[in-house]
Amino acid sequence: MKHGAWTEDDVRVRPGRGKSRPRSKDRPSHVAGAPGRVVAVDRGRFTVVRDEGGPAIYAVKARELGRKAVVVGDAVWLTGDLRGGRDTLARIVRIEPRTTVLRRSADDDDPDERVLVANAEQLAIVTALANPEPSPGLIDRCLVAAYDAGLAPILVLTKADLADPADLLALYAALDVPAIVCGFDDGDTPDEADVDTLREHLVDRVTCLVGHSGVGKSTLVNALVPEAERATGAVNVVTGRGRHTSSQALALRMEPGGWLIDTPGVRSFGLAHVDPDRVLRAFGEFDAALEECPRGCPHTEGALDCALDEFAASGAAGEHGPARLASLRRLLATRPVEPGA
Repeated sequence: MKHGAWTEDDVRVRPGRGKSRPRSKDRPSHVAGAPGRVVAVDRGRFTVVRDEGGPAIYAVKARELGRKAVVVGDAVWLTGDLRGGRDTLARIVRIEPRTTVLRRSADDDDPDERVLVANAEQLAIVTALANPEPSPGLIDRCLVAAYDAGLAPILVLTKADLADPADLLALYAALDVPAIVCGFDDGDTPDEADVDTLREHLVDRVTCLVGHSGVGKSTLVNALVPEAERATGAVNVVTGRGRHTSSQALALRMEPGGWLIDTPGVRSFGLAHVDPDRVLRAFGEFDAALEECPRGCPHTEGALDCALDEFAASGAAGEHGPARLASLRRLLATRPVEPGA
């Protein structure tokens, strides 16, 4: 063939390279896997335990799950090496439907919400009566988050040896939320009888603990689950703030039954994800007054004909009605959507 007489027909094509292999839409069923519960998350590695016991299984998330987050408390399906131990690695290939999801955002105007735990049944709001001082604002926010997530709230008041719990208990008496008061005998050891009372509320339930750093969450966990050996820390006497001793959420199996999920101490609890109407559920003492409000009432400070003002002033909401109303309105003032009555 003369130079320059090449045509397209003279181009040689390797067999099989001209067509791509058709992609199958079928996905593996993973029938040979096993169920488990996520008890810890650390930089893309997950610690999973089986309901029947045995060594912890370490796993990674399968690519097919995409960007879906795996969190502590998730019920998952595992494949791969299920023997357990540091030298083995399984894969999480499926996240089972969640019964509850506890969320929070960094701030009230932050649209990015973070899932804290999945499948919890109760939220134990742990608050010290002194050192650090109690924060009713944080308690109110946690109550809102609990009701929004479908969790039953419990108040756990620690360090009762340092301050009288009566005022704080009265503040939430109208909500009919269980409250357990725990004294710390020598500053570090919870009273055994108080721990037994708390255990009665936790047995056979999945309970998440939340609260400021330094309020005694890890101390309580160590009393309820001695083998946990959670680190504890002192409170700064100048700022009244505790040092973060728990950096990751951790689920712990209780005896004779139940799970505790210890979470890192929080300084804020954003509620950007919560609709204003659901905020009202945390302030049940005002339910009767809401029926008297005009339709579309925002229930905020200065709202025309809002029935909450007269209701709180009359004492119908209890001795602490005005303070509770102020807390409610602070929360509602941060909401981007006005609630309806």
